[in-house]
Amino acid sequence: MLENYKELIVWQKFYQLCLAIYKATKTFPKNDGFGLTSQMRRAALSLPSNIAEEYGRKTTPEYLSRCKKIK
Repeated sequence: MLENYKELIVWQKFYQLCLAIYKATKTFPKNDGFGLTSQMRRAALSLPSNIAEEYGRKTTPEYLSRCKKIK
């Protein structure tokens, strides 16, 4: 049994993607006019956050169902 969500490979991959997106968007213009930077960062952060939130529920059927929706 996993001790916490950070041991999930899928969480680790999404977290690395999130870090990469934050790093890439640092070079974007401060006032992009469309909120693209903010939108990309929020979307990237939602992936590992959703996995962590569902892991905390500790109900396997519900967790698996939510993970399918995350894709």
